[in-house]
Amino acid sequence: MAGYPEGPVLTAMTDAPFWKTKTLKEMSEGEWESLCDGCAKCCLIKMEDIDTGDVYFTGLHCRLLNPGTCTCSNYAERQRHVEGCVKLTPDNIGEIDWLPKTCAYLLVHQGKDLEDWHHLVCGDRNEVHRRGMSAKGKTRTEVGIADEDAFDYVIDWAHGPPPPKRRRKRK
Repeated sequence: MAGYPEGPVLTAMTDAPFWKTKTLKEMSEGEWESLCDGCAKCCLIKMEDIDTGDVYFTGLHCRLLNPGTCTCSNYAERQRHVEGCVKLTPDNIGEIDWLPKTCAYLLVHQGKDLEDWHHLVCGDRNEVHRRGMSAKGKTRTEVGIADEDAFDYVIDWAHGPPPPKRRRKRK
């Protein structure tokens, strides 16, 4: 995530973008890393209901996440510093049940196209934030929040943009 790798968007043999012509396993490291849209939703703290197995996203982010840029402050060593940090790989994408529905890795794994706001489609890394599809400015750090209080921070916008704020009507 930090220092997003640059690389060709189009494959050498066709005019089709690499995510349409390659499987996740066939992608180079640069192509793989470039799929990340920078939404930072994978860096949100998730809670699982032990009775139902349902997974809930919270508005709490990992202590390594920079909420202003939606990037990890120690991406290369994140798993060493954060217990439970999951490294996405072509082999585990299909097994992870908490990825947001808009995650580019998940979409490519499912044979779907990337969202129109994805930087590889629109050419602008900030479009994900402008469209409200990222966690930018919407979360707070997990630091100082007791595990038993995390359910107080459950959100409903992890799979899309947050709902519009309701305004009270003045009389």
